Amino acid sequence: MTQENAAVRASGLTKRYGSGDAAVTALDGVDVAFEKREFTAIMGPSGSGKSTLMHCVAGLDKPDGGEVWIGGTKLSGLSDDQLTDLRREKVGFLFQAYNLLPTLTALENITLPFDLAGRRPDQKVIDRIVDALGLRQRLHHRPTELSGGQQQRVACARALVTEPEVVIADEPTGALDSGSSAELLRRLKRSVDELGETVVMVTHEPSAAAYADRVLFLADGRIVDEMAEPTADSVLDRMKALEKVGR
Repeated sequence: MTQENAAVRASGLTKRYGSGDAAVTALDGVDVAFEKREFTAIMGPSGSGKSTLMHCVAGLDKPDGGEVWIGGTKLSGLSDDQLTDLRREKVGFLFQAYNLLPTLTALENITLPFDLAGRRPDQKVIDRIVDALGLRQRLHHRPTELSGGQQQRVACARALVTEPEVVIADEPTGALDSGSSAELLRRLKRSVDELGETVVMVTHEPSAAAYADRVLFLADGRIVDEMAEPTADSVLDRMKALEKVGR
């Protein structure tokens, strides 16, 4: 992969928590790149560094060492205000908690990033994403009038509507039933295939990882394996192997 093809890349990422005998190395010299228009899943045992890696590449946390680039912008050296602006413009976030504002309609929640940035949304982009996520009939409903799956699709639309360099999804299906989870994952996959998005998702579910184009496996703060064209069974087998090694 060339640098031009990477939506996000990191070199030599290290991150430690605590000090002395209590110090924990969460990331240990990680090199990684997430290609444009690709759906990548990140998996690993508990404590392997998955969430820390996501937070560092999204600019939510600062590594102790190494560099991160979002698009062509290097994060080190940016002021807090510049980092906030970059996250708002270039990163879409999708978390297990929907984080929808209850007083706003679905449409108002979707366009909230533009209101915060003082920018006018592109109606054509909104229409394309709303239709891709099947939300056309729910735009004027408030969150309490939507199912959990519908609320998560609204959160997904909000993450996509600014046309970010990358969408960071941290356990996005964790609060959903199996049917709603499958629906959301199919629509995330469509956002990559049809809308040209880049999605990076942390998950502990092999069935969720199977929707991705590739899976990265972390253990002890390092990327230890990679799988293209994953299936739920092949991912589960790889995870079992990693957990045996870690015992």
